Amino acid sequence: MTAPAAGAGGPEPDPALAAALTAVRLLAAAPQRLGGICLRGEGPARSLVLDRLRALLPPDTPWRRLPGHVDDERLCGGIDIAASLVTGTPVHQRGILAEAAGGVLIVPLAERLRTDVAGRIAQALDGEGDFLLVLLDDGAEGEDRPPLALLERLAFDCDLRPVRRLAPVDPAVPSEGAAQAWLSDDGLDALAATGEALGIPSLRPLLFAAAAARTAAALAGRGEVEQADLELAVRLVLAPRATRLPPQSAPEDSAPDSPPEPPPPGDEPQGGPDRDEDDQPAPESLPEDLLIEAAKAAIPSDVLELIAAGRAMRSARGGGAGRRTASKLRGRPLGARPGMPGGGVRLALVDTLRAAIPWQGLRRREPAVPGAGPIRFRRDDLRVRRFEERTATVTVFCVDASGSAALARLGEAKGAVELILAQAYVKRTEVALIAFRGEGAELLLPPTRSLTRAKRALGALPGGGGTPLASGIALAAQVGDAIAARGRSPFFVFLTDGSANIAADGARGRPQAQEDALAAARRLAAEQRQAVVIDISARPRPEAARLAEAMRARYLPLPFANAQALQAAVALVTPGDRPGRRSAA
Repeated sequence: MTAPAAGAGGPEPDPALAAALTAVRLLAAAPQRLGGICLRGEGPARSLVLDRLRALLPPDTPWRRLPGHVDDERLCGGIDIAASLVTGTPVHQRGILAEAAGGVLIVPLAERLRTDVAGRIAQALDGEGDFLLVLLDDGAEGEDRPPLALLERLAFDCDLRPVRRLAPVDPAVPSEGAAQAWLSDDGLDALAATGEALGIPSLRPLLFAAAAARTAAALAGRGEVEQADLELAVRLVLAPRATRLPPQSAPEDSAPDSPPEPPPPGDEPQGGPDRDEDDQPAPESLPEDLLIEAAKAAIPSDVLELIAAGRAMRSARGGGAGRRTASKLRGRPLGARPGMPGGGVRLALVDTLRAAIPWQGLRRREPAVPGAGPIRFRRDDLRVRRFEERTATVTVFCVDASGSAALARLGEAKGAVELILAQAYVKRTEVALIAFRGEGAELLLPPTRSLTRAKRALGALPGGGGTPLASGIALAAQVGDAIAARGRSPFFVFLTDGSANIAADGARGRPQAQEDALAAARRLAAEQRQAVVIDISARPRPEAARLAEAMRARYLPLPFANAQALQAAVALVTPGDRPGRRSAA
């Protein structure tokens, strides 16, 4: 099945756009079975996909857009404050989830969606919420994804950021819904094997892939699912969720459990009444290898490189900003809670009114209180506002500048720092640099976003001498304390082979130096600092692995790593930083 996107005789659309247009066609034909779609990236391509979805649905289909800071009453229904004040009696209003029934619910900026709101929507999807969910993900590379609770309930996750060209599309005809074609057990087994090969742990994507294949076959006028329908479902549903490369097939001559070779043609039994039924040729089954190859072709090359290097993809909520902290006055608004205002805590007036209005009929029967207004409040009605802040993240590079390989290490570290600083203005992140060599450690670059200052400090960094690893970790802990005192979250990146020969007191001796380094790493772990140890020696060393274990840090063996590989590894494990997205109260 091909994407119904290109006009007759016209240029074909970008492959990513064609896949998204095919996905919305399937979605419009089987909305209850496929749940919805996530569109990553903004621009004309996303607008084209949304327009196509609207054209494929019946004209009277309701479309609702979720406000940025929706509360529970507006989402699920509750008291209408304005109408209740006018009438003097509680007036209930329908929530957005009820208004979207039988239609489409659009969630803009889905990567910022609060966890509680995502849970409400997921609960509605699992219950009586018969609506299509469309998540609009505007996050940049390495930033938050929409909540996993919603992504796993949608069949399609389309990345439109690579789209570079648009093409005219054929007029869309509203879909009346498609009957589901028949899918054999062999087809289900092939989908399951493909999901296992791609490292997909959930059963939901397999169910969505089966529904997509059956819908695709029905739209093509077939009563039974064919190989092309399965490949389409694998590309659209399973490939975006891959977390690993499929294992390479073992050669036939090395397979321990391979069946014995068939006898020569001359020894084969002839047909007749005495022929064994086991000699009958097995029915042709759907080849799983073709589905796996189709999935591999649909996975972006950069994702394949990350998987091949043994590093798992970010989870749906992986990355994101720094440490979350509660706040009284500013940050992302959370749901109101019962409490007394004062001491910097603000009154949530609307939520307080919602709590008080349903009880006004009973309270008016009580004796009037002198000076009471038209609405009678109780202490239990009071609600206060809550906020959540995400602290900025400062990436601290701790570079081993000792030994004969120091120049290569420093050169790659300099390149990685410069690559990260090039994006510092957009992400509002800061970078610091610590080098340890000779007799001690030195803070060469305090936290900064200045690329000029970083280049100047990096250019003056010498190399050679001993390895005072314990001193480097101790200085990193001091820098981390200073960063935390400013309300930010330090993230340490240690570039070392883990081999120390200078003790904490400056004495030479490898055993004591290793013991001091492990002790310093344990102290850093006790402070619950996030860190990663990148082993860039020619071969992975057990010393670096033990150092990461003592530090409770992630261990990444990257021999022969260049600046781009270091930058990619750091970006994969570093908590992103988006303090510019805070909202003031």
